[in-house]
Amino acid sequence: MRVRLGDVLVRLGVLTESQREAVVEAQATSGRPFGVLAEELFGVSSRDVERAWASQYTELTGRVSIPASPAEPEVLSAIERRQAWQFQILPLRREGRELIVATTERALPRAMRFAGWAIPHSCSFVIATDRDMARGLDKAYPMAGGRQAIGEDRLSA
Repeated sequence: MRVRLGDVLVRLGVLTESQREAVVEAQATSGRPFGVLAEELFGVSSRDVERAWASQYTELTGRVSIPASPAEPEVLSAIERRQAWQFQILPLRREGRELIVATTERALPRAMRFAGWAIPHSCSFVIATDRDMARGLDKAYPMAGGRQAIGEDRLSA
C-alpha cells in the first residue's frame, strides 16, 4: 500500500482534502513535486512538508528496535559522540558498503542532511522510537546530560 504525502498532510491537519486535490491536479500538469506545490499554492511550511515526509517514510519502513548491545567500535567511529546526540543518529551495522543507521521520525530530515555531508559512506535509515534512540545513544555514546540535551519530554514511546 502506497502512502501518499498529500494524505499525510491531510491527516496532520496541514491541508484540507480539497487543497490536496488541487495540489494533485497542479502536479499532474506541471510534474513538480507535491511538497513544493503545497508550499507555493497553500503556504504549507517546508517544516510541515518535512514532518509529513518523515511520517510517510516511517509508515513505509516501520519502526525497529535498537539492539541491546552497541555496534562494533569500527561502526560507531563513523560519527562522534556529540554528533550522535545532536543529530539523533546511531550507526547500527554495515551491510556491504552501506552503513545502516537509526534515527527517530522527528529527527529524520536533519539526520539525513547531516549524514549526506558528514558520513563518507552510503547510509540507509531505520526509524526507532525516541525512547529506544535515547537508550541506544546512552549505551553507544555515553554522555553526561545526553538525555537532557534531547529533552526528556521527547522520550515518549
